[in-house]
Amino acid sequence: MKYVLLYFVDEAVDRLPEDPVNLDKIGAWLSEMRRRGVLRGGDRLRPVAEATTVQVRGGEVLIADGPFAETKEQVAGYDLIECADLGEAMEIASGPPAAELGTVEVRPIWT
Repeated sequence: MKYVLLYFVDEAVDRLPEDPVNLDKIGAWLSEMRRRGVLRGGDRLRPVAEATTVQVRGGEVLIADGPFAETKEQVAGYDLIECADLGEAMEIASGPPAAELGTVEVRPIWT
């Protein structure tokens, strides 16, 4: 099954860009996921201040700067994985530093 791991982190405490320990941890985790053959793609997202939200209401296109929802934690990145089942997906989701800094949402992909 395919799953998306969505990483929600408070940008005020997101230390990944500056913290070599976390960069080493994520590098090791990514290497392990590649070795296991479960990683299908993913990346870190630019800061929420660079987001643009697009909606269409009554045929009118509405564009706003910033994220759709004002929350403490924002989507910081994602990974696409393919594994046997939800149990394996949850085990994988517990590995990256984002799980220690914020929340990892595990979402199955429609197939």
